[in-house]
Amino acid sequence: MLNNKKGLKKRDLYLDKLIAFQDTEPVKVITGIRRCGKSSLMKLMIEHLRAAGISDEQIIFMNFESMEFRSMDAGQLYDHIKERKPKDKTVYLFFDEIQRICQWQDAINSFRVDFPCDIYITGSNAYLLSSEFATYLSGRYVEIKMLPLSFKEFIDFHGYRLIERKSPAGKTITKITDSEDIIYDTEELFEAYLKFGGMPGIADVGLDTDKAMTLLDGVYSTVVMRDILEREKRRGQRQLTDADLLRKIIMFLADNIGSNTSATSIGNTLANEGLLDNNRKTKPAAQTVQAYVNALLEAYIFYEAKRYDIKGKEYLRTLGKYYIVDIGLRNYLLGLRDIDTGHILENIVYFELLRRGYDTAIGKIGNVEVDFVASKANEKMYYQVTQTMASEQTRERELRPMMQIRDNYEKIILTMDRTFSNSADGVKIINIVDWLLE
Repeated sequence: MLNNKKGLKKRDLYLDKLIAFQDTEPVKVITGIRRCGKSSLMKLMIEHLRAAGISDEQIIFMNFESMEFRSMDAGQLYDHIKERKPKDKTVYLFFDEIQRICQWQDAINSFRVDFPCDIYITGSNAYLLSSEFATYLSGRYVEIKMLPLSFKEFIDFHGYRLIERKSPAGKTITKITDSEDIIYDTEELFEAYLKFGGMPGIADVGLDTDKAMTLLDGVYSTVVMRDILEREKRRGQRQLTDADLLRKIIMFLADNIGSNTSATSIGNTLANEGLLDNNRKTKPAAQTVQAYVNALLEAYIFYEAKRYDIKGKEYLRTLGKYYIVDIGLRNYLLGLRDIDTGHILENIVYFELLRRGYDTAIGKIGNVEVDFVASKANEKMYYQVTQTMASEQTRERELRPMMQIRDNYEKIILTMDRTFSNSADGVKIINIVDWLLE
């Protein structure tokens, strides 16, 4: 049963980060793809401030998608805030999609200099944190990188809750229940997550395929038109002039998540289809493609995982992989199809590792590859992701890279299977759904 109760759902993973930096000098910059929940996170922070005793006169929220502020420039923004801020009190400033204001960074820097304030801003394009902005604030900002819903958040947003019980054998069994106390296996909800993805807005329309795809169409169109094509106009650059070519590159990357990819290989494929001109008198296909790919990375629709040489302990320049920020968006682009489950699971694990704060790369050791090397501080973990370990050939393929790694960091294989022991040759084997619910 879908919980249709309105109200803000908690995103504690991100809210806790904002709270940790409350009343500190750095500007809090919330980034991520459109409609992933940045505006709601601001509102959650405002709720936290009110609960902590901050008065409404100290809180100013402005959404620059509104027509009310559409014609405003940096000087007018500064005057607007100066007139409304309380005297002799800290003012908490929340600016949603501030990149729509020309020279907005001038205003932000002036607020910091001229009166006591705590500043929070959002943006749907990495251009927000360009070198120009970084120069103005010279390190005085902290970035909160927001992603669509994790599987655990998906369960909560759609009105379900996790329950745990002990089996007669003493094992902990996790089930999911709805508001009518109907019990579901975790795999049932995971199947829905694989289909609909994690854009928060789907919780408002329900787990209905037509409505969900309509919502995802709106997300896609907004990202392409506002955060990619309009971005070029704001920068005064016209590298991206072909919306149809942009869509072709998006489709290619979506269809090849988790595969070794380069601008050259994309360009060659598209040139073979007659979509790019490889004539030497024109701009090289790889250079053209790279400009489009960079725009997709800046709009947070795709993320690039670099390759890491485990023995040499250095990042490699060639053949990274691209992952799409939301599997629901991929299903919208390519259609629902029961293929490529292994790469879909890999895509989900990649973003879960990012949520958990790991720097995540593709591992290379000799002639074999480890799906992910996840590291932070003094911690490092190696992950392989596979749909099943049922065949001996698959088990040998997944274990081989792990056996070649000589350090003592933890090694884990994530799989949909539940029929294997929890370790093999010192490598942990964990069900991927259980891992996502940890």
